[in-house]
Amino acid sequence: LEAFHISEEFGFVLPEPLSDLPKFYQPWMDIATNLPQLLESHQLRHEVNRMQLLGTHLLTGHKQLRLAHTALSFITMGYVWQEGEHNCTKVLPKNLAIPYCQVSETLRLPPILVHADCVLSNWKRRDQNSAMELGNLDTIFALPGGESLKGFFLVTLEVELAAVQGIKAIAAATEAIWRNKDDLMKTALREMAESIRKMNKTFRKMDEYVDPAVFYGIIRLFLSGWKDNPAFPEGLVYEGVWEDPRQFSGGSAAQSSTLQSFDEFLGIRHSEESAEFLRRMRDYMPPLHKAFIQAVASGPSVREYVASHPSADLRDAYNACIAALVCLRNHHITVVTRYITILAARAKAEKARLGAAPTDVLQKASPSLGERGTGGSAIMTLLKSARDSTKEAAIGNSGLH
Repeated sequence: LEAFHISEEFGFVLPEPLSDLPKFYQPWMDIATNLPQLLESHQLRHEVNRMQLLGTHLLTGHKQLRLAHTALSFITMGYVWQEGEHNCTKVLPKNLAIPYCQVSETLRLPPILVHADCVLSNWKRRDQNSAMELGNLDTIFALPGGESLKGFFLVTLEVELAAVQGIKAIAAATEAIWRNKDDLMKTALREMAESIRKMNKTFRKMDEYVDPAVFYGIIRLFLSGWKDNPAFPEGLVYEGVWEDPRQFSGGSAAQSSTLQSFDEFLGIRHSEESAEFLRRMRDYMPPLHKAFIQAVASGPSVREYVASHPSADLRDAYNACIAALVCLRNHHITVVTRYITILAARAKAEKARLGAAPTDVLQKASPSLGERGTGGSAIMTLLKSARDSTKEAAIGNSGLH
């Protein structure tokens, strides 16, 4: 696992991220750690425009580069969306764009806020000696959305940590196939199912920590990208880097390597449209995590192994993984209904009733996002399709069908 930058303890999460860069980069950190205040006072663009252009030559090691990418990603999202959807800027100034694209190129990540920034490397312990649990965690950087924004990032982080047991099970199951050991495979599948159930239980904390109106009306815009977004028909100009505007998708749960590797492990085959979107999202993952998913996909098939063995216990253990994953995807649909679909309808009704004057959080929501995900997908179609493909992977009594 370590060859793929996957930690035995933290999985895909970056272990103990740095929260400070060398002093030379203090101008970035001063802005990145004060984004909510700078955005509230409408001063962020002004501060960025007067920021000096810094070279990236003093950044050393993976963790410094990840912190720099995360800081510059947060600054970029704030800069683009400071004045809302109708006054978004179409040009990222060169003093931000040049170092941001250099760091991105080194890490082989796109120059936009991705899941690996806002979740996997955007956390710190409040008390270094206490456990990795929500009460002891904080984000390094924030955007508007207050406690709901922190809750959104940190609950998602905890879901990633709950997946570690399942990631280890993938390695164990591969060994079980090579050695043709049913008992090892059964244990690995039980570990996988247990891990997915833990993820689902943790995911349910979203209701407790994230206010749907704040997510819909404030947070969603700042996580949105400039691809498949009517506000950016051509994309964003990265001044001093590329002549033409570039399009990149906003942050999305589809950028999590966890579920994509679980899908490949269990042999789940998505519809052509969903599979195409999910494949595209792999380009938004750290390259070694993407390589891990590809290694799982090209490795021996767990589904075929289970189907070709007569053991009912083995089949039940595999189907328990499928059932747990269907439950998780059903809950994701419920969350999206509550946080996006219902609120989109309510915002539309309020607008019709009140006319153009935006009076509350919902009215200020991004109209062009509508019911789309921050990654630009028709989110409900994608989630239902993924859920249905998962159901279809269950193995019947007569083996594969």
